[in-house]
Amino acid sequence: MLLRIGPAGNSESFYAAGYQQTVDTFAWQQANFGLDAFELPFGRGISMSADTASRIGQAARAAGVSLSAHAPYYINLANPDPELAERSIQYILRTARLLQLAGGQRVVVHVGSPKGQERAAAMALCTARLKQARAELVDQGLGQVHLCLETMGRPSVLGTLEEVLRLVQVDDSFLPCVDFAHLHAISQGAMLDEAAFARVLDLLEAALGWERARLAHMHFSRIEYGAKGEIRHKTFDDLDFGPDFAHLAPLLANRRYAGTLICESRGTMAEDASAMRQALLALQVDTSAFETLSNPHFL
Repeated sequence: MLLRIGPAGNSESFYAAGYQQTVDTFAWQQANFGLDAFELPFGRGISMSADTASRIGQAARAAGVSLSAHAPYYINLANPDPELAERSIQYILRTARLLQLAGGQRVVVHVGSPKGQERAAAMALCTARLKQARAELVDQGLGQVHLCLETMGRPSVLGTLEEVLRLVQVDDSFLPCVDFAHLHAISQGAMLDEAAFARVLDLLEAALGWERARLAHMHFSRIEYGAKGEIRHKTFDDLDFGPDFAHLAPLLANRRYAGTLICESRGTMAEDASAMRQALLALQVDTSAFETLSNPHFL
């Protein structure tokens, strides 16, 4: 399979099985679910030591699992206060440093909120700070790390699909993190069929070209939303909530997408990631002619 698939953090079943440390999760998820990706969840803060990151990296490599990391949710590159914006850049660098120690290359970033500014002004600040963050990554020997800018589930923050595609083009190393649950929430439930998902992938490919678009980082789950957008992520068993992966799977297979697909279900992320893997395997698309196309600079 071209795509790498895995969970964002540990499922409840991992802890129910008696495990406590993330270093044990990679062999567990490979043996039980055949998953080969994992996203380190630093959204609520970064407390991992360098030694732990190194041990996690060793365990992930032994199990054939690729790692990404989600930087803290409270990053705001559009903050009009330069000191607070600099703190956000430092959170990105700290996440990248730990991820590189663990052998991963993709850092997912929420770019931030306008905080009362005009949206265009906030986007201009984000553009400048993303350039600064990239320069500092390179200066600190972290140039192999790629910032994956995430589509958001609330219109009050920056991160519409169009905004993310504009920001991703600031630097060739950036990738979009397309969160299909967030797109469903911000559109008030519009991701209802294959055509809706095809429109998203069409926009990616038009903006970035197929070769770069197909290496996108992606998040998927069902989601609850309200008038202001995202409320909370749900599980695949919560059938009253969309979106449905069945509408996306054939598009990813037929278009030969080869990036990373992370499941953000609430508590059942490994199980639901496995369901996505099985759905893609069932499509049985011959990808042998495309195995050499994956760009090693976007692993």
